[in-house]
Amino acid sequence: MRRIRNVLWLIGKEFRTLWREAILLLLVIYSFGPSMYIESSGAGGPLNNAAVTFVDEDRSALSRALQNALLPPRYLPPGEARAGEIDRMMDWGETIFVVVIPAGFEADVRAGRTPSLQLNIDATKTMAAAVGTGYLTATFNEEIARFAADQNARPASPIDLVLRRSFNPAGETLWLRSVAALLNQLSILTIVLTGASLIREREHGTIEHLMVMPLSATEIALAKIVANSAVVFAGFTFALFVMVEGFLDVPFAGSEGLLLLGTAVYLFAAASIGVLLGILARSMAQFALLLILTITPIMILSGGMTPIESQPLWLQPITWLLPSRHFMEFAVAISFRGADFSIVWPEFLWTFLLGAGVLVASLLLFRRSVASG
Repeated sequence: MRRIRNVLWLIGKEFRTLWREAILLLLVIYSFGPSMYIESSGAGGPLNNAAVTFVDEDRSALSRALQNALLPPRYLPPGEARAGEIDRMMDWGETIFVVVIPAGFEADVRAGRTPSLQLNIDATKTMAAAVGTGYLTATFNEEIARFAADQNARPASPIDLVLRRSFNPAGETLWLRSVAALLNQLSILTIVLTGASLIREREHGTIEHLMVMPLSATEIALAKIVANSAVVFAGFTFALFVMVEGFLDVPFAGSEGLLLLGTAVYLFAAASIGVLLGILARSMAQFALLLILTITPIMILSGGMTPIESQPLWLQPITWLLPSRHFMEFAVAISFRGADFSIVWPEFLWTFLLGAGVLVASLLLFRRSVASG
């Protein structure tokens, strides 16, 4: 009972300290608010709202079909211009792509010839130009092949490929980016807040005061884990219901309560890493360097940025030691596949065990670190 009272007193102390740190609270609010929205909706990937202009010298049914094939949200409604306006429009950034359809284009397709389109690209928009060129080429080839098959100008393909996507019929990468963004904010904030609280105690000289009190290292560590995780958990809950399901309109197939339970388990693991870094570092500068070395693999190797299957074969087994990988797996399964606890419990268990292992290592180093600091 005394241990519980000690932990509760320390948790209250942590909350009071956080309340006085306005910058840290603003960081939490920004991370799960505007930053969450920007990272999810503005990250790289498929083309969005690309400006395409047509110089239509053919004025045929096929040329109109090519324009009608460019649909939102990937493209803005296509505009039209004259050939002499191309340079001015691209110099002023009014459009990224200009498609020139020559006269007689449809007639050549009907005759079975292979006519050419001219695609002018503003290459200063590097990412949009690189991604958009591939999308436009594929879209135009598909539309021309469909037109040629309808006109019996050339034999249709003997294979009719029908593509069906499970769990994400429209192929919206925003769905996965939003979950990955949640993981990134969880990891960064939890590790930063927990580790910084230990460094702050060391720099202010209050860690020695705590150690001479009737408190154990376990009680001090658990209080910091619970208090800082609670703040981040509140931000995560807001981001899930307001930002992801509200503003970003990402559908949720499973149980939000089950995802929140898994998030609490992951917060324990991430906060344990923060405690370990806070113990190893002797100053905020050292902690910042350790943070870079830790956060980068947590984010990159979780499966949110790049699929686990596309990573080097020797690296894939190592990712099992990262709690972030297990969070991504059960978060995606719950969010998009509607998985229940009977399916994701192994990932919950792995996350908890990894966090417990890091916490035990932290406690073993705790008193030695204080004695040498």
